[in-house]
Amino acid sequence: MSRPAVFLDRDGTLIEERGFPAQEQDIVPLPGVGAALARLREAGYLRVVLTNQSAIARGLYDEERLEALHADLQRKLGAQGGAVDAIYYCPHHPDGKAVAYAFACTCRKPARGLLDLAVRELDLDLARSVFIGDAPRDLFPDAGPARARILLRSGHPLPEGAKADFIAADLPKAVKWLLETR
Repeated sequence: MSRPAVFLDRDGTLIEERGFPAQEQDIVPLPGVGAALARLREAGYLRVVLTNQSAIARGLYDEERLEALHADLQRKLGAQGGAVDAIYYCPHHPDGKAVAYAFACTCRKPARGLLDLAVRELDLDLARSVFIGDAPRDLFPDAGPARARILLRSGHPLPEGAKADFIAADLPKAVKWLLETR
């Protein structure tokens, strides 16, 4: 039976927005994120990160380094009482310097490649799932019905007229709203 998920952006949603974090000290979880992730787990949601990571295409570091950063993220979130169940990333960018990654792909958000892969691999129910991020592209507005789409003000400034079911200051407030009103 398909399960619901909360699809989360990484930078500006789970961790401080720092451009292209390349070292473990650059991976700084935002306040209350671990506890918010724990609440989502308790509510029966899989926590799935979908993130664009063009630093690889730009030649700033390789996929092995990104995997180490994601392992560090999991350790830090775990120390706060939460974690994520899966991380999917797009290493591509059309203007990249690393030739193997320098192209327009179908997995770079807002394209659906990462989302479709996660849904297929994890047997997820999109209609019962939630999208949370700090940019409209994180909400996959063309992906069909979802339980909720929530924008956060904890990362990039939101564009004028940004639309979502709810706009929250940060992930803890988004999770509070979701679990109390939905």
